[in-house]
Amino acid sequence: SGLTTGTCAPAAAIAATKRVLYGEMPNEVPVLLPNGETITVPVGFADGYAYCIKEAGGDRDVTNGIEVRPCVSPCESSAIEIEGGEGVGRFTLPGFDYPVGEAAINKGPREMMRNNIKEPVRITISVPNGEEIAQRTFNPRLGIEGGISIIGVSGIVKPFSEEAFIDSIRKCMEVAKASGSDRVVINSGGKSERFVKALYPTLPQQAFVEYGNYIGETLKIA
Repeated sequence: SGLTTGTCAPAAAIAATKRVLYGEMPNEVPVLLPNGETITVPVGFADGYAYCIKEAGGDRDVTNGIEVRPCVSPCESSAIEIEGGEGVGRFTLPGFDYPVGEAAINKGPREMMRNNIKEPVRITISVPNGEEIAQRTFNPRLGIEGGISIIGVSGIVKPFSEEAFIDSIRKCMEVAKASGSDRVVINSGGKSERFVKALYPTLPQQAFVEYGNYIGETLKIA
């Protein structure tokens, strides 16, 4: 098992808060997960930010090894403020937890930051090379532009599972529906997608959903 970006962001934000407010620079921090479990996550520090390196375990996706870098500063608000910086994408289509224009930091990671950090701070999350990395993810077809997403419902990523892949199909379907497309074209992979795109050249990118080996589950979702 490994960590989601949605756990790396709170872990590094906890570390950054400790340095900014208390002058502490721990090598690791405790992070409360959504299921109530607390895990210990390694962190590091640099000039103006803390960071957490995503270790994906056996699920070696394109975000494995990236640095998630929150910059923390005190704020006058009584609530934690969470913003997206360089390398974190923004929603340009409906169908997500937050409206168009918001940073692509999903509900789970935001709640984890608020549950783990009680001090009133402003957290700005950046990911080096996030915009380039995002081109190798589902983000472009989901309408997330400018960088990667900070995601993760459970906080833990397990080696490749059917559940994770089906969740990505479900999200593609939700975005296709929310974008107002009058049809969805499901296909098995890259080659078939190029073929059907030629048949339906006027459909938006969000209308094409790759099902891999999960055609049955895809049809149920549709």
